[in-house]
Amino acid sequence: MSWSFAENLSQQGIQFVIGVLIARVLSPSDYGMVGMLAIFTAISQTLINSGFSTAIVRKTDRTQTDLSTAFWFNMAVGLALYLILFLSGPLIARFYNVPLLSDLIKVTALTLILNSLCIVQQALFTIKMDFKTQAKISVTASLVTGITGVAMAYNGFGVWSIVWPGVAGGAVRCIMLWVSSKWRPDKVFSKRSFRELFSFGSKLLVSGLIDTLYNNIYPIIIGKKFSATDLGYYSRADGYSQLPATTITGVLQRVTFPMLCEIQDDMARLENVYRRLLRLSAFVVFPAMTGLAAIAEPLIRFMITDKWLMCVPYLQILCFSQMWYPIHAINLNLLQVKGRSDLFLKLEIIKKILGVTTLVIAVPFGIMWMCVGRIATSLLGLTINTYYTGKLIHVGFFRQMGDLTPTLLLSLLNGAAVLGVTSLVDNTALQVAAGLITGIAVYVTAAYIFKFKELEFILETFKIKRRV
Repeated sequence: MSWSFAENLSQQGIQFVIGVLIARVLSPSDYGMVGMLAIFTAISQTLINSGFSTAIVRKTDRTQTDLSTAFWFNMAVGLALYLILFLSGPLIARFYNVPLLSDLIKVTALTLILNSLCIVQQALFTIKMDFKTQAKISVTASLVTGITGVAMAYNGFGVWSIVWPGVAGGAVRCIMLWVSSKWRPDKVFSKRSFRELFSFGSKLLVSGLIDTLYNNIYPIIIGKKFSATDLGYYSRADGYSQLPATTITGVLQRVTFPMLCEIQDDMARLENVYRRLLRLSAFVVFPAMTGLAAIAEPLIRFMITDKWLMCVPYLQILCFSQMWYPIHAINLNLLQVKGRSDLFLKLEIIKKILGVTTLVIAVPFGIMWMCVGRIATSLLGLTINTYYTGKLIHVGFFRQMGDLTPTLLLSLLNGAAVLGVTSLVDNTALQVAAGLITGIAVYVTAAYIFKFKELEFILETFKIKRRV
């Protein structure tokens, strides 16, 4: 977990800093154009994976034939999808009425081929729980992406400063995974292996497609109904709101999935570990999101200048939607551990129907209400997720809420304290500094006074690491 956390924190930190530097130069419309293409690359990446990566990790009796079959399938799909997007460029540009998109998609889609070549290698590192190697590769690729992006942005390349660096970083990541991994595919494709992997992965594939379509339906509607500039504001707000939640959740999911698969038949142990994961993720993510909402305005003003202030209210609202993301993810992770990809798919369909309904109602009232609708959708989805979790290991909605309520109340109190302190300061930089210091001090002190077990666990883990 330490190595995985180091990887995610370093990678997200580098991307965050680089993103700030680039956003100070580029315009909201530049980010809006890239946001218009996000759905096409996201859907393609989901199709490339096809749930095979998760299926490989979960399958304890995997063979060389299984791995080779997955590799050749992924590569073929990657090449086919790139060709489709390459030829579809003019149609995409016409749909949004932005001619430049035709050229942008041809470059952006190159990452699909690169990613398809190294999915199996990364899955094997995950199976071995070798997150140290993955951390080194990810951080190196992020540095290449960031340095390339900043250099291009400050030399006047405009929107291309977002597109080409992603390709450069993807190429470095692919090469390093191949060099670091001893595994190589055989010249074999087994129909039997494909059917076994696809029988589990196909449901995750459909679930992933539904989730990808839903997550990108907001950029589609905003880009089509409003403007590239409006989409740029929304994309920045959405990106910043996702940062704390996805970083922590990504670590927990990657590390705990192979571990939970090993103890999936020990119900008592599985339930205990599962509840600890929920409490630990909430203990870190909840205060981060309420604190981010509280200092959103001075933070945006300080980082990326006043030209981005329109994204502040979007960011504040989305923080209260994203704070529940780790709880969603861990609940869904359990379904995969228990092999219930059928329930996983069923849940995705139900939740997305609710989400689209909420979106349709909110669109006429503007982007602000679309963001509010995401909070409602998140809470409804949480209720549905926890219902099925309760069926599997008897840790349902009320038990989970009982575990999380103390952390939620403390986080809201922490956010109010940060908001109060920042309102007393005039200087933007001092507002950000005062907010961060106050948030950390108030939260840690209160957690210590009320003897939160999660704080004790983190401190004890740190002591153990230092002794080692």
